Parts: sequence; C-alpha cells; structure tokens
Amino acid sequence: MEFFCYHRDRRDSLALREELLEAHWSYMDGYAEEMIARGPTFLDDDTRTGSVHILDLPDATAARAFAFDEPCYQAGAYRDVMIRRWRNVLGRTMWDFHGGREGGDRYLVIGLGAGEAADLTPPAERDELIGYGPLLADDGVTWLGTAVLLRASGADEARAVLTDDRYADIEVHNWAFGGRD
Repeated sequence: MEFFCYHRDRRDSLALREELLEAHWSYMDGYAEEMIARGPTFLDDDTRTGSVHILDLPDATAARAFAFDEPCYQAGAYRDVMIRRWRNVLGRTMWDFHGGREGGDRYLVIGLGAGEAADLTPPAERDELIGYGPLLADDGVTWLGTAVLLRASGADEARAVLTDDRYADIEVHNWAFGGRD
C-alpha cells in the first residue's frame, strides 16, 4: 500500500530540525527500499515549511509508525502531519525521473477535495511529472484529493496541473529532492 505523508514544520523549528538532521536521515535510511519520493518543502525565500515522504508500506499501522516515530516529529519540530493512502499512477520513484535531481523548479501540489473524484489520470504531457496520484481515505477507495510532484516554470504552472474547480483547496509548495547528496 502506498502512503503520502506530509509533515508541516512548526514555526521557528529550523534550529531543532538542523540539530536532528543526521538522526532524520538515518531514520529515513531505514526506509530506503520503501521510499517512492521524499524531500523538503519551502517558501520562495527558502524558509522550510515541511517534508513530504511517499512510501510503499504494508498497512496503515506501518504508515502511522513511520510518520510518528520520525525523530523530528518526536522532538516537536512539526505542527501537524497529513497521512493519506496514495496510488502511484506513474508507477515509478522520484529517482526514475528523467530530469534527475537538479535543474528547474520543483513543486508539491496538494489538491484537497471531496465527492466525485477528479484528475485520476495524469495530464497527457507527463514529461515534467515526478510523482502523481490520488489521495485516498483509509479504505483505499474514497477519493480525498490529489498529490503531485513536478517540475514547472512557476507556481501557477504547477497549480494548473489540477482541475481548479474540483478542489476545496489547492496548496502549492516549493519542493526539492530529499535525502543524502
């Protein structure tokens, strides 16, 4: 089962996160085989806003353990955590992305919705998509939105990957490939 986890940073937690960086990376190393995508989110001024992790795990209990046993979470660096079932529509990891780790602006787009599902199929132009899939309830069927990682020329272009009027809210975050260099 694939899961989308987004840890949102608590205001002024950068020093704590920096102190725990090696512990965080070591923790993530333990999930290397399960990892589909990972990386920090930030504002235009490079202020960190959170961390996204998409993993293939056995069940919801394992996903919750992953999210809540993480060292930065345990130390109080995050204000909240979003955990949703996810379906890897592209069938690949971020490391399979043809554009690699560098070059161009990268974004995390989260569309939160309810009701009839939207954007279950990625756009025809898929070259800039790094990760794409629906956010699902614990039952793995009920659609709650869509999460996308992509390379785009700006936040507006990134946002346009989703059908605007089908979501209650669409968040766009600057994003970078995570992990050790």
